[in-house]
Amino acid sequence: MPTTHLLYLHGFRSSPQSAKAQMTAARVRQQHPAAHFWCPQLPPSPREAMAMVAEGTSHWPAESTAVIGSSLGGFYASWFAQQRRCRSVMLNPAVNPARDLLRHIGEQTQWHNPSEHFYFQPHFVDELQALDVRHLPPAAPQMAIIAKGDELLDWREMAERYAQAQLHILDGGDHALSQFDLYVDEVIAFCQLV
Repeated sequence: MPTTHLLYLHGFRSSPQSAKAQMTAARVRQQHPAAHFWCPQLPPSPREAMAMVAEGTSHWPAESTAVIGSSLGGFYASWFAQQRRCRSVMLNPAVNPARDLLRHIGEQTQWHNPSEHFYFQPHFVDELQALDVRHLPPAAPQMAIIAKGDELLDWREMAERYAQAQLHILDGGDHALSQFDLYVDEVIAFCQLV
């Protein structure tokens, strides 16, 4: 069944203003105007973020929903895809954010709006652990785009985590996937939008 509803989940300190989110939204508008696209601003609490996403998508038909997630949003997308048993695309996904974000506890700024601050609380690490679905097999088809040049996350760890996905491992690149414009059409095609 074609996808009628597409969710995009941004990464840590990111927002719906990210280049990848904006590019995806533009492609959906231009090429798939019948599809519903949602990229919410996620709160810093992982539990609150996924509660908001679950509530905001509760009326979406599971059989025609897909999700794209970048970095921490990729970790969230894996959790969401397990809940909904839907297609998912992970872009340089965080594999173990409970470990990696320990050093970020404290005051943070939004990447796209440095004047906006939030506090990453110690208990958010436990909330991340509660959302970890690494031990489960994929519930539906997955795609992962992973850059070997990612300066924040280990590409080998990502590739191992998503070994069962349709994998694109890019030589070079960066965490932001600056060359996403070369892959956005393939990502949209994988999501099978109406």
